[in-house]
Amino acid sequence: MRITDNKQIETYYKALLDREQRFVGIFFVGVKTTSIFCIATCRARKPKLKNVEFYTSFKEALDNGYRPCKICKPTQNAHEAPEQVTTAIQLVKERLKEKITDEQLRKLNISPEVLRRWFNTHYGMTFQAYQRMYRINNAHQELKKGKNATHTAFDTGYESLSGFGYTFKKIIGESPQKSTDKSIILINRLTTPLGPMFVCATENGICLLEFVDRYLLETSFKDLQRLLKATIVIGENAHIKQANIEITEYFEGKRKNFDVALDTPGTDFQNLVWNCLKEIDYGTTTTYQAPANTMNHPKAVRAMASANGRNRISIIIPCHRVIGKDGTMTGYSGGIERKKWLIAHERNHICSL
Repeated sequence: MRITDNKQIETYYKALLDREQRFVGIFFVGVKTTSIFCIATCRARKPKLKNVEFYTSFKEALDNGYRPCKICKPTQNAHEAPEQVTTAIQLVKERLKEKITDEQLRKLNISPEVLRRWFNTHYGMTFQAYQRMYRINNAHQELKKGKNATHTAFDTGYESLSGFGYTFKKIIGESPQKSTDKSIILINRLTTPLGPMFVCATENGICLLEFVDRYLLETSFKDLQRLLKATIVIGENAHIKQANIEITEYFEGKRKNFDVALDTPGTDFQNLVWNCLKEIDYGTTTTYQAPANTMNHPKAVRAMASANGRNRISIIIPCHRVIGKDGTMTGYSGGIERKKWLIAHERNHICSL
């Protein structure tokens, strides 16, 4: 939403002049004379008040034709986890077999209140719920390796078997004793120049990579769990780590092809379409008609468009490279401006790869 209240505009403009950290992510300022948008702490020369307009999200700034500032990198830094949060996340990863208490956090100068707000905003859960999922996922992996449920419970920091069993079933959907055949989808978060993304993976590969503000994202989560008969749990595996590295390289202009394994549940036709999308060369665009012809389904343009819209793995399966027959930018779940940015990004780096 564009801010129109004069008093709020004055407050935000003063925060911009003073580079106030507490306003990072609260507003995004578009500079009309340069078509660039920034966050509150940008070090660039400050524009005049008459030349700016304020938005409540970077997506709105993108949709109104502004490009991310190369100095403050608003789509990355506005949503990057604060130092307290990254430290707490690292603690969770290093101490998978113990519960990190608020008292322990305070001794490390980490505010439990700051963590609670950040995790509620970015994950829809508290920090304690986040680490509980991580610990239960670790316990699930131990059980799949044949470890005894009682030993697993106490080794994971639970003081009673009943408490462990209750939490385990609530998160995984099965009791510890019946969970060894239960499938799990791990979910994590990564930051990109176009905003944060959720990445999901099974044991077989990446099954979802989407911007966190994607239209109908919750529906994609539900479809994945239904199709894979699995539960989504916070965590990461080798596929997620590899995807994070490769996506970072892609946005740095150092990678045009992806090697990470994929897990794409869907119909045979959908998978045929998604495989065709992967054949579209980096830095180029095509229409729905061309892949339809390649698939020997020249009249299947509408079905092709539908399958394209159901792609859950952005960028790696490059549905952004499909445009309208008349050259217009057709619908893209991540937003048309993001689609334009991705196409321009690839064309700018095609010669250097």
